[in-house]
Amino acid sequence: QVQLVESGGGLVQAGGSLRLSCIASGTIFNRNAMGWYRQAPGKQRELVALITSGGGTNYKDSVKGRFTISRDNAKNTMYLQMDSLKPEDTAVYYCNRAPIVNTSYWGQGTQVTVSS
Repeated sequence: QVQLVESGGGLVQAGGSLRLSCIASGTIFNRNAMGWYRQAPGKQRELVALITSGGGTNYKDSVKGRFTISRDNAKNTMYLQMDSLKPEDTAVYYCNRAPIVNTSYWGQGTQVTVSS
């Protein structure tokens, strides 16, 4: 059984920072690539950052240089450090396997709101 719980969102001003956490039950971080996804109102859900089991990373172009994804397999935890936040980053952020999700893994997400 796998359950993912996202936390760390909040309301920040443009230019601010947040650090999101994704805590998983089970041991999926031992061998699976994982990612952070986001969905803004009226927009499609998109993958913004991916990290492989070996620590390799990839990012959506619009967040490169601002977001950093990391993982601690021993703690079954993944992080997304978000710096220089922009209003267009406003969305609900989720974690899941990447680039192919497991639909049964979606959690509640965590709301990130960036004001100008």
